Amino acid sequence: QVHLVESGGGLVQTGGSLRLSCVASGDINRLNVMGWYRQVPGKERELVARISNSGAAYHADSVKDRFTISKDNAENTVYLQMNSLKPQDTGVYYCKIELARGDYWGQGTQVTVSS
Repeated sequence: QVHLVESGGGLVQTGGSLRLSCVASGDINRLNVMGWYRQVPGKERELVARISNSGAAYHADSVKDRFTISKDNAENTVYLQMNSLKPQDTGVYYCKIELARGDYWGQGTQVTVSS
C-alpha cells in the first residue's frame, strides 16, 4: 500500500504565497516521479508540475516562473512553492506518485486565491 498526505493549502490573497507538501509512505521504490495536479469543478484534473528522483522538473506554462516543485528523496516528500498567486490558481491540488506498478493519489488540499 502507498499513502500520500498533502498539506499546506488554504486561503490567500492575490499575490500571496503558499507552500504545499506531500509525504508518501508505504511500499515505495526510490525510482519514482512525483507531481502536483489541480482540479476545479467542471474541469479535468491538470498537471501543474512534476519531478523525478534525479531532480528533473517540469512546470506547466501557466505556473512557470511562479511555482517551483522540489523533492526530498530521503523523506519521500514533494513540495510545491507557489508565489504570486492568482485567482485562476484556485482549485484542489492533488499529489501523485508514479511507480512502476501504478500511480497513487493523495486526497487533495484546497487552495483558494481571493481577488
